[in-house]
Amino acid sequence: MTSRAPVLSAVTLVAALWLGGCADPPQAAGPQSAPPATGTMRPALPTVAPLPSPDQLTGVLYRLADPTVPAEQKVALVQYATADDVPALKNFGEALVASGFAPLTVDATDLRWAGEPGHVVATVTIGSPDPQVRPFTFPMEFAPVRDTWQLSKRTADQLLPLVGATPPPPPPPAPPPG
Repeated sequence: MTSRAPVLSAVTLVAALWLGGCADPPQAAGPQSAPPATGTMRPALPTVAPLPSPDQLTGVLYRLADPTVPAEQKVALVQYATADDVPALKNFGEALVASGFAPLTVDATDLRWAGEPGHVVATVTIGSPDPQVRPFTFPMEFAPVRDTWQLSKRTADQLLPLVGATPPPPPPPAPPPG
Protein backbone atom coordinates (compact mmCIF):
# COMPACT_ATOMS: atom_id res chain seq x y z
CA MET A 1 0.00 0.00 0.00
CA THR A 2 1.40 3.33 -1.05
CA SER A 3 0.92 6.51 0.86
CA ARG A 4 -0.99 9.36 -0.76
CA ALA A 5 0.39 11.96 1.62
CA PRO A 6 3.43 12.90 -0.54
CA VAL A 7 1.24 13.29 -3.65
CA LEU A 8 -1.35 15.41 -1.83
CA SER A 9 1.40 17.54 -0.29
CA ALA A 10 2.94 18.17 -3.72
CA VAL A 11 -0.47 19.10 -5.18
CA THR A 12 -1.15 21.40 -2.24
CA LEU A 13 2.25 23.07 -2.62
CA VAL A 14 1.80 23.62 -6.38
CA ALA A 15 -1.71 25.02 -5.83
CA ALA A 16 -0.48 27.35 -3.11
CA LEU A 17 2.36 28.63 -5.28
CA TRP A 18 0.03 29.10 -8.26
CA LEU A 19 -2.59 30.89 -6.21
CA GLY A 20 0.07 33.00 -4.55
CA GLY A 21 1.22 34.19 -7.96
CA CYS A 22 -2.35 35.11 -8.91
CA ALA A 23 -3.11 37.14 -5.82
CA ASP A 24 -3.32 40.91 -6.03
CA PRO A 25 -0.29 42.73 -4.63
CA PRO A 26 -0.79 44.15 -1.13
CA GLN A 27 -2.22 47.66 -1.02
CA ALA A 28 0.05 50.45 0.12
CA ALA A 29 -1.09 52.44 3.14
CA GLY A 30 -0.58 55.86 1.52
CA PRO A 31 -2.18 57.42 -1.55
CA GLN A 32 -0.87 56.15 -4.86
CA SER A 33 -0.14 58.24 -7.88
CA ALA A 34 -1.08 57.12 -11.39
CA PRO A 35 1.56 55.04 -13.12
CA PRO A 36 3.63 56.95 -15.62
CA ALA A 37 2.39 56.88 -19.21
CA THR A 38 4.43 54.67 -21.45
CA GLY A 39 4.38 53.86 -25.13
CA THR A 40 3.09 50.39 -24.41
CA MET A 41 -0.32 51.47 -23.13
CA ARG A 42 -3.25 50.62 -25.40
CA PRO A 43 -5.14 53.51 -27.00
CA ALA A 44 -8.67 54.12 -25.83
CA LEU A 45 -11.34 52.16 -27.67
CA PRO A 46 -13.33 54.25 -30.14
CA THR A 47 -16.62 55.51 -28.84
CA VAL A 48 -19.84 54.43 -30.51
CA ALA A 49 -21.75 57.17 -32.27
CA PRO A 50 -25.19 57.92 -30.91
CA LEU A 51 -28.17 56.40 -32.67
CA PRO A 52 -30.01 58.72 -35.04
CA SER A 53 -33.23 60.28 -33.86
CA PRO A 54 -36.44 58.52 -34.88
CA ASP A 55 -37.34 61.65 -36.87
CA GLN A 56 -34.29 61.20 -39.09
CA LEU A 57 -35.46 57.72 -40.04
CA THR A 58 -39.15 58.49 -40.39
CA GLY A 59 -38.23 61.47 -42.58
CA VAL A 60 -36.79 59.03 -45.13
CA LEU A 61 -40.06 57.11 -45.20
CA TYR A 62 -42.23 60.22 -45.39
CA ARG A 63 -40.28 61.34 -48.49
CA LEU A 64 -40.42 57.87 -50.05
CA ALA A 65 -44.19 57.72 -49.54
CA ASP A 66 -44.90 61.31 -50.63
CA PRO A 67 -46.48 61.20 -54.12
CA THR A 68 -45.58 64.87 -54.66
CA VAL A 69 -41.84 64.08 -54.48
CA PRO A 70 -40.65 63.07 -57.96
CA ALA A 71 -39.59 59.41 -58.04
CA GLU A 72 -36.24 60.45 -59.55
CA GLN A 73 -35.48 62.29 -56.29
CA LYS A 74 -36.42 59.22 -54.24
CA VAL A 75 -33.53 57.22 -55.71
CA ALA A 76 -31.19 58.92 -53.22
CA LEU A 77 -33.36 57.70 -50.34
CA VAL A 78 -32.67 53.99 -50.99
CA GLN A 79 -29.26 52.36 -50.67
CA TYR A 80 -27.83 51.35 -54.08
CA ALA A 81 -30.99 52.46 -55.91
CA THR A 82 -30.64 53.42 -59.57
CA ALA A 83 -32.82 54.97 -62.26
CA ASP A 84 -34.15 51.45 -62.93
CA ASP A 85 -35.86 51.61 -59.52
CA VAL A 86 -37.89 54.75 -60.31
CA PRO A 87 -41.11 52.83 -61.19
CA ALA A 88 -41.09 50.90 -57.88
CA LEU A 89 -40.34 54.10 -55.95
CA LYS A 90 -43.21 55.87 -57.69
CA ASN A 91 -45.58 52.97 -57.06
CA PHE A 92 -44.76 52.88 -53.34
CA GLY A 93 -46.30 56.28 -52.62
CA GLU A 94 -49.21 55.74 -54.99
CA ALA A 95 -50.05 52.36 -53.45
CA LEU A 96 -50.03 53.80 -49.94
CA VAL A 97 -52.42 56.58 -50.99
CA ALA A 98 -54.67 54.09 -52.80
CA SER A 99 -54.72 51.91 -49.67
CA GLY A 100 -55.97 54.80 -47.52
CA PHE A 101 -52.64 55.81 -45.96
CA ALA A 102 -53.19 59.49 -46.70
CA PRO A 103 -52.46 61.32 -44.58
CA LEU A 104 -49.65 59.03 -43.57
CA THR A 105 -48.26 58.51 -40.07
CA VAL A 106 -44.86 56.90 -39.48
CA ASP A 107 -43.42 55.99 -36.09
CA ALA A 108 -39.99 54.46 -35.46
CA THR A 109 -39.26 52.77 -32.14
CA ASP A 110 -36.76 50.31 -30.69
CA LEU A 111 -33.79 51.78 -32.58
CA ARG A 112 -30.66 49.68 -32.31
CA TRP A 113 -27.46 49.06 -34.20
CA ALA A 114 -27.75 46.40 -36.91
CA GLY A 115 -25.25 43.71 -37.82
CA GLU A 116 -23.97 45.74 -40.77
CA PRO A 117 -21.49 48.37 -39.47
CA GLY A 118 -23.18 51.74 -39.05
CA HIS A 119 -26.64 50.47 -40.00
CA VAL A 120 -29.62 50.97 -37.71
CA VAL A 121 -32.71 48.79 -37.31
CA ALA A 122 -36.00 50.26 -36.14
CA THR A 123 -39.48 48.92 -35.63
CA VAL A 124 -41.52 51.11 -37.96
CA THR A 125 -45.29 51.47 -37.85
CA ILE A 126 -47.01 52.99 -40.86
CA GLY A 127 -50.55 54.12 -40.31
CA SER A 128 -53.17 56.75 -40.90
CA PRO A 129 -55.34 58.87 -38.63
CA ASP A 130 -58.31 57.11 -40.29
CA PRO A 131 -59.41 54.36 -37.85
CA GLN A 132 -60.65 52.26 -40.80
CA VAL A 133 -57.06 51.86 -42.04
CA ARG A 134 -55.15 49.21 -40.11
CA PRO A 135 -51.54 50.20 -39.45
CA PHE A 136 -48.74 47.79 -40.24
CA THR A 137 -45.48 47.33 -38.40
CA PHE A 138 -42.29 46.22 -40.09
CA PRO A 139 -38.65 46.04 -38.92
CA MET A 140 -36.67 48.32 -41.20
CA GLU A 141 -32.95 48.81 -41.63
CA PHE A 142 -31.37 52.14 -42.50
CA ALA A 143 -27.91 52.81 -43.88
CA PRO A 144 -25.84 55.94 -43.21
CA VAL A 145 -24.80 58.08 -46.13
CA ARG A 146 -22.73 61.19 -45.48
CA ASP A 147 -24.78 63.15 -42.94
CA THR A 148 -28.17 61.53 -43.58
CA TRP A 149 -29.87 58.12 -43.80
CA GLN A 150 -31.24 55.83 -46.51
CA LEU A 151 -33.53 52.85 -46.44
CA SER A 152 -31.22 49.85 -46.73
CA LYS A 153 -31.26 47.79 -49.90
CA ARG A 154 -32.27 44.73 -47.88
CA THR A 155 -35.38 46.48 -46.51
CA ALA A 156 -36.22 48.11 -49.83
CA ASP A 157 -36.07 44.73 -51.56
CA GLN A 158 -38.58 43.38 -49.04
CA LEU A 159 -40.87 46.39 -48.79
CA LEU A 160 -41.07 48.00 -52.20
CA PRO A 161 -41.94 44.90 -54.25
CA LEU A 162 -44.75 44.11 -51.79
CA VAL A 163 -46.38 47.43 -52.54
CA GLY A 164 -45.40 48.44 -56.07
CA ALA A 165 -44.62 45.27 -57.98
CA THR A 166 -46.94 44.12 -60.69
CA PRO A 167 -48.00 40.50 -60.38
CA PRO A 168 -46.35 38.04 -62.75
CA PRO A 169 -48.36 37.01 -65.80
CA PRO A 170 -50.38 33.83 -65.41
CA PRO A 171 -48.72 30.67 -66.69
CA PRO A 172 -49.67 29.59 -70.21
CA PRO A 173 -52.47 27.05 -70.44
CA ALA A 174 -51.41 23.43 -70.43
CA PRO A 175 -51.41 21.78 -73.86
CA PRO A 176 -54.34 19.48 -74.48
CA PRO A 177 -53.61 15.82 -73.79
CA GLY A 178 -52.83 14.17 -76.89
